Amino acid sequence: MKIKAWVLVLVILHCISLSNSVYGMEPVGGIRDVDGFKNSCGGIIDVDGGENSLEIQNLARFAVDEHNKKQNSLLEFNGVLKARQQVVAGLMYYITLEATDGGKKNKYEAKIWVKAWENFKELQEFKPVGDETANASS
Repeated sequence: MKIKAWVLVLVILHCISLSNSVYGMEPVGGIRDVDGFKNSCGGIIDVDGGENSLEIQNLARFAVDEHNKKQNSLLEFNGVLKARQQVVAGLMYYITLEATDGGKKNKYEAKIWVKAWENFKELQEFKPVGDETANASS
């Protein structure tokens, strides 16, 4: 229980710090939300260098593996194209990735929920990019 309380305190302090940066009180090193404004708590932000991050690469591989298990697919992970994150009860990652399906390269968006302090990660959505009618795996 103490760990959860500390995580909550850290998230609150992080939000206060970020809200100060929104009003120009303190710069945040290059982090901007998807609308180009400085990050505010709960907003979706780009992960700078995310496509080269080992952590993001591993999350993308996890997403492809989970999708393959749930949908009985044979997608092969190729790489990360873009990564964004959002502070929730943990972090929600939005990863645009490339995978091969039957020899054809396609783009997909994976939504992965991570609560590191509980050693928890879960694939929330996995869908082809640009296909609004595709059923997402959960």
